[in-house]
Amino acid sequence: MTDLNLAAAEALLDTLPARLGGPGGLAGVVHEGRIVMARAWGYADLEAGRPMTRQSRLPVCSISKQFTCGAVLAALGSPEALDDRVADWLPAFEEPRPSARNLCNNQSGLRDYWALTVLDGARAEQEFPRGAARPLIARMKTGHFAPGTSYSYCNANFRILGDMLSEATGRDLAELYRTLIWDPAGMDSAALTPDTRHPVDGVTGYEGAPDHGFLPAHNGVWWQGDAGISASLDDMLAWECWIDATREDAGSVYRRLSEPQTFADGAAAGYGFGLARETVGRAVFTGHGGALRGFRLYRMNARAERLSVVVMLNHEGDAHGAAVALARAALGVAEPAAPLLPEGWDGIWLDRERGMVAQIVSGRRSATLHYATRPLSMQFDGEGLSAPGTTIRRDGTALSMALPGENTVRRLIPLSPLPHASGDEISGLYESPEPGSRMRIEARDGAVFATFEGTLGQGRPEPMTPVARDIWRLTVRRSMDAPAPGEWTFTVSRDAAGRVAGGTLSVWLARGIRWRRL
Repeated sequence: MTDLNLAAAEALLDTLPARLGGPGGLAGVVHEGRIVMARAWGYADLEAGRPMTRQSRLPVCSISKQFTCGAVLAALGSPEALDDRVADWLPAFEEPRPSARNLCNNQSGLRDYWALTVLDGARAEQEFPRGAARPLIARMKTGHFAPGTSYSYCNANFRILGDMLSEATGRDLAELYRTLIWDPAGMDSAALTPDTRHPVDGVTGYEGAPDHGFLPAHNGVWWQGDAGISASLDDMLAWECWIDATREDAGSVYRRLSEPQTFADGAAAGYGFGLARETVGRAVFTGHGGALRGFRLYRMNARAERLSVVVMLNHEGDAHGAAVALARAALGVAEPAAPLLPEGWDGIWLDRERGMVAQIVSGRRSATLHYATRPLSMQFDGEGLSAPGTTIRRDGTALSMALPGENTVRRLIPLSPLPHASGDEISGLYESPEPGSRMRIEARDGAVFATFEGTLGQGRPEPMTPVARDIWRLTVRRSMDAPAPGEWTFTVSRDAAGRVAGGTLSVWLARGIRWRRL
């Protein structure tokens, strides 16, 4: 039995509505298989004045991934039973194809298809119908890395898994979820709701922030396998109780889902079967978040401590931070004091192999790294900067960035900032054979924009700003999925005469996409 400070956790829970802001939310804690606290606050729909309740179902978004992997294990025994079907989804792939286990562990190397919708001309709120995903995925020819050698988050992995499972069993994915997981776990109201245009129970997601207000978020995507499940707080707490009840059963769904995974070289992987691993104090948690425009969620379980935390928001507050704070309070783990940050960390660097810009902006006690999908807060650890899953050390004038969760170390080359460039030299029309899209770059009196056109339509102009000579930042803050891919890096390529011939566009979710200037 683990002694917890439940009073401290409940006192923190009392402060969450004010700390997080936003229209509404839900949170709960399970210990030793019992619900020890559960709370609903605010409104599920501000316009209708509909209160949020423990029975209000929210889209759990990417938390669905663990249920997809659980259904694969429960129905087929192992993901290897699906290996022969992967080629049907990647007919144009020119490199070794990933295995189904690679898909489960985000080790496929595939580019994320939601990031690719930006390049395919999609606008944030347009409809993305059921049949749109497979052609987009099928056009992939190359990946980020050889399957099994590294990690890269990719929603396409789980979209493929869900559809392959349904095809292999001849059963609807909703039926598989229900019979194999939800009914045994007592998740009575959980449902597969893949069309985000029609949220269940009248729950509305909101974009915005407390300092400038909240507006309804309009979504139009159809997703399944990678997301698509809606569940209430009571459903999610039932899932946590079932996890605890079956914790000693080696054949139970969650026990198998949470078994540690490895990379091809034997190195330990921090992600597997739709679950990420993180440590709070000495407690090891497995869990996952979920995000759609207007919604943020997180759930986490520590088997040894028999502790689970769930946070669900119908706005874009920090659900993960709230869940970790509740876990810290329950475990009696104090937030470590951050030391003062030495000067000299600010700057801009290039990960040349990935074609991505990294920028560090320092404050008094922390620095913010801009590199992946969202800014990462880092602290000085005596040798360099560190955060969970990332350490940065000086390497002469360059930086060495270790990402053990990705099984890689990145070398970051310093760049000389270019405060202004007209954009006239790069203006023009470009095309990419993968994903088969066009990009038009336009310079307008000192402002530069890129517009993408593809099978999904013509996107809106997105701003471009110079970073260094022949390196530009393309910022996309809103997309069909959430969070948006972030800041793309466009690296210009030139011919022998020095003329702009094309370039490479990269963001963490979709790297190394080559463009030819027409």
